[in-house]
Formats: sequence, structure tokens, C-alpha cells
Amino acid sequence: MAATDGADGRRSKSPAGGRDPTRDGDDYLVAAVEALATVPPWDPGTDPQLGRAVDFLGRDLDAETVLRAADGAGVVAAVAVAVSLTVFLGAPSVAVPAALLVGLAVAAAARYLPRGLATARRTRALGAAPELVSSAVLRMRLAPTPETAAAFAAETSDGRLARCLSAHVRRARGTGRSGLSSFADEWAEWFPALRRALTLVESAGSAQPEERERALDGALDVTLEGTREAMAEFAAGVQGPATALYAFGVLLPLALVALLPTAGTVGLEVPLAAVVVGYDLLLPAALVVASGWLLARRPVAFPPAPVSRSHPDVPDSRWPAAVAGAAVGAGAWLVVARIAAPWAALVTAPAAGLGVGLVVAYRPMTAVRDRVAAVESGLPDALYLVGREVDRGRSVEAALDDAVELLDSATGDVFEDAVRQQRQVRAGVRESFLGEHGALATVPSERARSTAELLAVAASEGRPAGPAVVAMADHLDDLQGVERTIRRDLERVTSTLANTAAVFGPLVVGATVTLAEQMSTDGPLTAAVSPAALGLAVGAYVMALAVILTVLATGLERGLDRSLVGYRVGRALCLASAVFVAGLVGTGWLV
Repeated sequence: MAATDGADGRRSKSPAGGRDPTRDGDDYLVAAVEALATVPPWDPGTDPQLGRAVDFLGRDLDAETVLRAADGAGVVAAVAVAVSLTVFLGAPSVAVPAALLVGLAVAAAARYLPRGLATARRTRALGAAPELVSSAVLRMRLAPTPETAAAFAAETSDGRLARCLSAHVRRARGTGRSGLSSFADEWAEWFPALRRALTLVESAGSAQPEERERALDGALDVTLEGTREAMAEFAAGVQGPATALYAFGVLLPLALVALLPTAGTVGLEVPLAAVVVGYDLLLPAALVVASGWLLARRPVAFPPAPVSRSHPDVPDSRWPAAVAGAAVGAGAWLVVARIAAPWAALVTAPAAGLGVGLVVAYRPMTAVRDRVAAVESGLPDALYLVGREVDRGRSVEAALDDAVELLDSATGDVFEDAVRQQRQVRAGVRESFLGEHGALATVPSERARSTAELLAVAASEGRPAGPAVVAMADHLDDLQGVERTIRRDLERVTSTLANTAAVFGPLVVGATVTLAEQMSTDGPLTAAVSPAALGLAVGAYVMALAVILTVLATGLERGLDRSLVGYRVGRALCLASAVFVAGLVGTGWLV
């Protein structure tokens, strides 16, 4: 099946005409789904929305197979829970209801997962909408032909949105249409502002010069305002659900943990199976479902620049991360077993080892992304400086040379590298930035590459491109302002979730388990739950909490990016492990 780039699952070829590199490992996923689909003997029914999502994701699967696999996953999970509770915990009375509950939850979550993934990819794709519109507007300012503007926007941008536009441009070729209208209609359901903006762009082709400028300015404003309004509504609407998730999924369970040590003093029995099922199965599952629901409501995402392992600053080998994680895990086991308890090492050593492994694996990508962010932050000033000089009649090459003297930033370093290549190898503007050894060869930023394409166009158009470059500088500055506003609006929610995941939860649970141990010296805590068993159960819960809440906070703030999520989850696990042990040891010193 070819890559699927349209908003509604329409298929178009991958940019290189072959297999999309982001689909590495799909064969294993397809094989696993097909294997699970053979488990349930019943008819799973139909789900048109799921079918649409599966088509959009572009996997070599159909909706019926995915539905069967979802039910199969539920069956497998139910059997695993029933066997575990019966054989290992000796609680057959709890096994059947817990297995049914977990099985139904897993089946429902598996049915929802493709829709959630499709929604996440749409929101990620729509984050490029302002830049795609700005590319079309730029071309319209220089040559008011919608067909040319649509092709230019598709060629100078990358990602799912640009590939989808490219497919519409190809289909419209020779018909007298630009493809902008059909493309905008396809995505209008998820981002209505895009259709309004592209309608203005298309109408500007037949407008008078003064009206054309107003229409093009309006297209940029509509895109930014639509993004700002959509995210403002999301930020306001997410406060209530996020607070409820925090209260009932985090605070209340932590409060109940604090009450468990006193259960034995009032004659209440708390079965170990109930603690394990509640804290290690039901609560994490509920948090995952609630987090997925919150993330699916995000209308637009501005994910960080994707950094692959093919980048020269990212090591090809993954063994250093594995070695570092194993070494830290082993060291943590020895230290925690000595200063706290052997059972505590069972919780913290794997979490610390996994956390360090993730940090080591994804830190190089984070360093590259930090440089990308520094380069992108200076692009508006650079565009303004170049555009102003071009408007005065100077060439883009000369304007770039002057800008290098005025830009004291990572952007200035990139421009300096480009100017050096223009002088040494006689490269043109485009080649000096985007060539095989260009200044942006190791800067994986679509925004920076689009800026370089803009400068290349300005070099060929000359003085008339000056005002357009200045206008794009203003637009880019406005876009960065919108992104900062969005992150600031979401910061209160995301910071609370992140701090709870890494600090508050582990500290409370660590202190509670130590109190339980102190109370058990005078008498048993309960007939079924020892302090060690309690510590293992709730310790695993807070480590799961560190992962789930960190993923949620990162997804709300930036969208789901594998390397960014992996790095932040690694940090959270390391900190949560340390704080958990500190809570155990520190409370023991105090009491």
C-alpha cells in the first residue's frame, strides 16, 4: 500500500516514489496485528471511523483485521491477568472480574488506538499549515498565478501536508485549476482556517494589485488567527479534564496509599491482589485512556524538528545507551539494596537503568534540536535584514554578507557558512544553503529550509522580492509569537503533571511505605499486605505514573515526537527513582 498523505485517507506516493522511511518496522507490526486477528472467533462488526483512520495511517491492513486484532488483544490480556492472579498471587476470586475488566479495557483501547494515532498525525501535519500558506503567499506576491503558488508551496515544504498538496497539484495539472481548493476542502474538517486562507490566496490571482495585497495579508492573518484561536480554546477546555485526571488519577490514589498503613489498626484487610490490580493495572490503564483522549483533542501541534539517526551528530550505534542503562541499573541495585531494602531495588533499578538508557540514546538528538531552535529563533531578524537590503536594490548575495556582520547568533553562523561557500566554490544562494554540503545540511529544520528557498527565489527575482521577504519576516515573527503563547497557556497544566510524575508522587509513596514498615514493627499491617509487597505494588505505580504523565505533558506542550518523549521520559524515570529512594530513606531517618 502506498503512503497515505491525505486528511481523509486518500493515498499518494511517497516523495521518493518508494517506501516511506518512517515505516521501518511496519512488517513486524502488521504480522503482530494479523496474528492477534486470528484469536477471536466472532465477527467484530464494522467501524467506519476506524477504517478511515487505518487508511490515513497507510498501513498494509484493513479495518476488519484491525478490529479482530483489537478483540484478540483483549482476549490475550484477559487470559494473562487471570493466570497471573490465580497462579502467582493466589487470588482466583479476583481473577475473573479483573480479567474481564482488563480484557474489555484493552479491546476498547486497541480499537481507539488507530484513531488516536491518526489524529496525532493530523495535528502534527497541521502545524506546518502557517508556513505552507506563507510559501504560497510569497509566490503570489512575485507572480500572481495560483497554479505556480500551489506548486511552489508543495515543493518548498516537506511533511504530510506538503505531500498532500503536491498530490492535488498533480491531479489539477492541465485542468485550469490550482489544486488549492480541493486540498483545502480535504483538510477543512480539521482546520477550517486553512480553507479560508487558501481561498484568499486563490482569489488574489484575479484581483487588482491593491486588493491582491490585502487578500494575501488576510490569508496570513487568517492562518495565524485560526491557529491561535483553536489552541486558545483547547487550552481553556483542557483545564477541567486535566484537573479531573490529576485529582482522580493521581491525588486520590496517592492519598489512599497514605491511608493503607493505618488499615490494619482498624481491622481492615487490604488484599495484595486488590492493590496490584488497582494500582498496577486499572489506574495506569485509566490514565492512558484519559491521556489519549486529551491528546486527541489537540487541534494543532508544533512538534520539534525531527532528527534521525542518519544525522552526523547522532551516533549510529545504540549499544552505548544499552551499556549505560545496564551499568546504572546494576549500580542502582547494589546501592538501593544497601541503603534502603532489596525490594526497593526491584522497583528503582530497572527504572533508573531504563531512564539512563533513554537519556543516552536521545540526548544527541536533543542537542541537535537545541541548535535547530537557536537557528530558527534568529530567522525573522535575518529575513528582515536581507529583505531590507534587497528592497534598496542590492543583491541577495551582498545582503547576506552584510547580515553576517549584524547577526550574532546561531542563525548568523549558518549565514556565514553559506556566504563562505558562495565565495569559495562559487555556489548559488540555494546551493550554499541546501546543497549536499550546504549550510543547512546538518540543520534538520523545515522552517530554515523554507527560508533558504525564499532567499533563492529572491535572488532570482531581484529588487521586487525585497518587500515580500520583509513581509515573510514579520509573518515568521508572528508565528513564533503564537507558538510561545500556546506553550505559555498550557504551561500550568503541563508543569503540574511533570512535577507530579517526577517528584511529588514518588516522594509521597516512598514516605508512605517507610511509615508502613515502621508500623509493622509493632504488629502486622494487614493480613495480606506486607510493607515489602505494598512497596513493590505502589512503587511500580509511581514509575508508571512517571512515564504516563510525562508523555501527556510533552504531548500537550509540543505534540508527540519519539525522541523528545523518550528523552523526557528518561529524565523523569531517573528523577522519580532517586526521589522514591530519598523518600524511603529520609522518612526512615525522621521517624
